[in-house]
Amino acid sequence: MSEEKMKLGLIVFLHDDMVSEFKKIEDMGIPTCQVSGTAEDIVLRGKLDNVADAMSKTSVEVSSVFVAFEGQTYNTRTGPDTDGLIPEKFREQRTELTIKSAEKIKELGVVNVTSHVGFIPDDEQDPLYIKFLDAMKRIAIALKENGQNYCFETGQELPSTLKRTIDHVGMDNLFINLDPANLILYGKADPLDAVAIFGPLVRGFHAKDGLWPNRDEDLGIEVKLGEGRVNFPLLMRRLKACGFTGPVTIEREISGPQQIEDIKHAMKFLEPLL
Repeated sequence: MSEEKMKLGLIVFLHDDMVSEFKKIEDMGIPTCQVSGTAEDIVLRGKLDNVADAMSKTSVEVSSVFVAFEGQTYNTRTGPDTDGLIPEKFREQRTELTIKSAEKIKELGVVNVTSHVGFIPDDEQDPLYIKFLDAMKRIAIALKENGQNYCFETGQELPSTLKRTIDHVGMDNLFINLDPANLILYGKADPLDAVAIFGPLVRGFHAKDGLWPNRDEDLGIEVKLGEGRVNFPLLMRRLKACGFTGPVTIEREISGPQQIEDIKHAMKFLEPLL
């Protein structure tokens, strides 16, 4: 008997008209999505209500909700001071926002909460790292009580550093959302090496491609699938060998008609690999 094919997914950003957004996904023949929004929109502005409405009116499943934060900058120059839970000036507020976001996400019936935690220090004795671990443990405990998982989005840290972090926090509801392109865009690691390190911890996967940054660049260049440095055929084969069953969530960080064309291209590109 042949193994069941993995489902496709698509990243969709939180806004006021999620019903139309979900219907577009449904019309494209994509059965799942990952919703991405800021914790401020989720907690302070109640925008997940729009997702609940969309879920009730379409067949699209929400595999995860990605929790971002206002004021983040995704590059290696300003990112370390603005991203996630690592910067001390944001940590307490964002820890509370993450826990409150998870409670709202639980109301949707969604188990997986995904986020960038920031540029985790490679030095396990760095005071930033030690204090961050306490905040991460609080989040993990709160989500455990909700019956939820926390999935670390990859890219801003070495895979070995992220694996060590999961080991140090010591909770069994911490997993990986593998974004292979991010590992390249931030100049951190080959995605194949990341799979070897993370193995069965991978619970989410972004189908995104990219090019390595040059020495004077703050970030590499995201490109459509097949035009970057991610070896998708080998990567997905190794993910399957580790027990990953999907979904494979397409992400294309541009807008307009070209984004739709590149998503359709990604669907065709990925179909034989599912």
